[in-house]
Amino acid sequence: MRWILLIVGVLALLAGIVWTLQGLDVLGGSAMSGNGMWAVIGPIVAVVGLVLLLRGARRRS
Repeated sequence: MRWILLIVGVLALLAGIVWTLQGLDVLGGSAMSGNGMWAVIGPIVAVVGLVLLLRGARRRS
């Protein structure tokens, strides 16, 4: 279970960061680029990913 939390946490954190940058139109080349909705969803997903990552890192085998 620990590894699952770590992997899902890292993936969610990275996706949240990319979505935020696309929503802010920093990263282009996508339908999400420049769309303000992704600038809101991205940080939420990144925070959830960070929480999962920290829970997985603290969890004992």
